[in-house]
Amino acid sequence: MNRPTDESCFAAFPPAVLRPAELTSFSRGGGARTTPLVARSVGAEVFLTGQTLFEGGAGIALHTHNCPESVTILEGDAIAEIDGTEHHLTRFDTTYVAANTPHRFRNASASEPMRILWIYASVDATRTIVETGITARVDAERNQAAAERR
Repeated sequence: MNRPTDESCFAAFPPAVLRPAELTSFSRGGGARTTPLVARSVGAEVFLTGQTLFEGGAGIALHTHNCPESVTILEGDAIAEIDGTEHHLTRFDTTYVAANTPHRFRNASASEPMRILWIYASVDATRTIVETGITARVDAERNQAAAERR
């Protein structure tokens, strides 16, 4: 049986090896620093990935996305608030958050770092801050952070 395929999922782009220690990271504010990995800049057309390092006690604002997101804890302990419920996460625990679901992550430790790997199910992922309603493309946040420092 021949099944139709979504050609966009198989779009050709050059293979890449990405080494976070060699890539540029940017401050997200509040003690969180992000390193984009798979993104349009390396030819991605389907999804986005990256890492965010949280200093002790750091967290990010409650927000939603226009697509599903998965987060894996790579280092440290986290508190994930997903749709009003808090979950304690440790190394390699993984979340799945559906589109338009309010959520946030914060470092459970006041002194030790916490690192996450995030994956968005769309290269056009956006983030909407719940408190302000401001929406921005996830892959544009680096440019916004640079503009805010000027």
